[in-house]
Amino acid sequence: MLSARNQFKGIVKSVTLGGVMAEVVITVGPLEFVSAITRTSAESLELKAGDEVRAVVKSTEVLIDK
Repeated sequence: MLSARNQFKGIVKSVTLGGVMAEVVITVGPLEFVSAITRTSAESLELKAGDEVRAVVKSTEVLIDK
């Protein structure tokens, strides 16, 4: 169980693998979350388009821009 309360069920739209990092786009209803994770993590999770996942957002890691 995770302690983070901001969890959103979604579908992986795309996974773009780079040399060290991976960009994962997750569709949650009409919204899209874009996450940068390590390539190793993406490969360990075997992420691919169409997978059901949870986007977990810790409040201390949310940046606001205007």
